[in-house]
Amino acid sequence: MNGVEIITAAAVIGIIGLLVGLLLGVAAKAFAVEVDEKEILVREQLPGNNCGGCGYAGCDALAKAIAQGEASVDACPVGGDPVGKAIAKIMGVTAGDKEREVAFVKCAGTCDKAETKYNYYGIYDCKKLALIPGNGDKACSYGCMGYGSCVRACPFDAIHVINGIAKVDKEKCKACGKCIAECPKHLIELVPYKAKHVVQCSSQDKGKAVKDVCSTGCIGCGLCVKQCEFDAISVENNIAHIDQSKCTGCGKCAEKCPSHVIV
Repeated sequence: MNGVEIITAAAVIGIIGLLVGLLLGVAAKAFAVEVDEKEILVREQLPGNNCGGCGYAGCDALAKAIAQGEASVDACPVGGDPVGKAIAKIMGVTAGDKEREVAFVKCAGTCDKAETKYNYYGIYDCKKLALIPGNGDKACSYGCMGYGSCVRACPFDAIHVINGIAKVDKEKCKACGKCIAECPKHLIELVPYKAKHVVQCSSQDKGKAVKDVCSTGCIGCGLCVKQCEFDAISVENNIAHIDQSKCTGCGKCAEKCPSHVIV
């Protein structure tokens, strides 16, 4: 191969490369997907857990929704108030102070307090066990079954079954809501992190029926209601409920509760 052929080959390759580069450049502009700069900045602030606690399919979807004004700047339960304020600054809005919430299991029926109907040997899955007549092996049909579906659902290792019932670690809980969605008996709810008192029972049975199956169940006696000076507690369907927006944490309801179910 002489020098002319080498130069010709190099020129042909160079021209082809130039044409390919131009075509790629044109294609990049023609098929470019526009991304809102704010969406990118918001996504950088989100923790990346993709837990779905915000109601969107992961952090990318939430970032897009916030950038488009479809979601509030403090919608991420994992990031909490600090992330909400950082995103608010990006969006040019003011973020209000959002009170931290944590999951709470409304059952105190531990192994030593709750009666059982039979010994269960099978799959440790609350949803499957709930399909069995009687809603599980515990005599109280409203109580925590303790088979850990909520534990497996939690991406933050914030809930564990201790002595037969699920317990939430307040310091680890991010209020993502996955345990709430997983519980077939709807025993888990979000309460303020700073809540002074909560009712650790969900039974809707009446007094004697409650005590026959659990020594620590709410009997709906109403003593707590009479003690509260702030109209913060009521009894509905034989179970006490505390309005956390009214509760001052005085503790009088807990002192008078004969079942010691207000903690």
